[in-house]
Amino acid sequence: MLKDMERKKKIVIAITGASGSIYAKLLLDKLQQLSAQIEEVGVVMSDNAKQVWRLELDNDDYANYPFKFYSKTDFMAPFASGSARFDTMVIVPCSMGTMGRIAAGTSDDLIARAADVILKERRKLILVARDMPFNLIHIRNMETITLAGGIICPAIPSFYSKPKTIEELTMTVVNRVVDLMRLENESYRWNED
Repeated sequence: MLKDMERKKKIVIAITGASGSIYAKLLLDKLQQLSAQIEEVGVVMSDNAKQVWRLELDNDDYANYPFKFYSKTDFMAPFASGSARFDTMVIVPCSMGTMGRIAAGTSDDLIARAADVILKERRKLILVARDMPFNLIHIRNMETITLAGGIICPAIPSFYSKPKTIEELTMTVVNRVVDLMRLENESYRWNED
């Protein structure tokens, strides 16, 4: 059996209507670059995510990626069941409403159902939370998801690599997400030459 880093990954990317479409775009771009490590990518976007993408990025380029897209109501999507063996799910950006539905176990759409499946199968769920400040409900939902095995990775960029553009700044978060996905990736590493 191949080690975790050697086996090709099956990945779900969910995009919600929280602000931060650039995080989703740059992650999809990065996954295209790392395609040799990936067996399959399934993408599900909420209707609000499409609206926010158009508003923030001034395009509909999400439709141009070579990944398979699923409707948020498509419960026949393979990752709606643990038998499909998807390794990782990333919700980017993750709205607080989506986080709340996941924490409550409310599988009312494909995003919440797939997250529930990933958690029950003890696989990797990464939520790129994009809201602030947090209220107590948000914090308790983050705690619930963390206790269930999920990873809360807020869209908080770092500055020690001295990013010079919005894209470079955003990539500091995207590269952390890629690391959490256990994909080999060239990026800035603290105190490494």
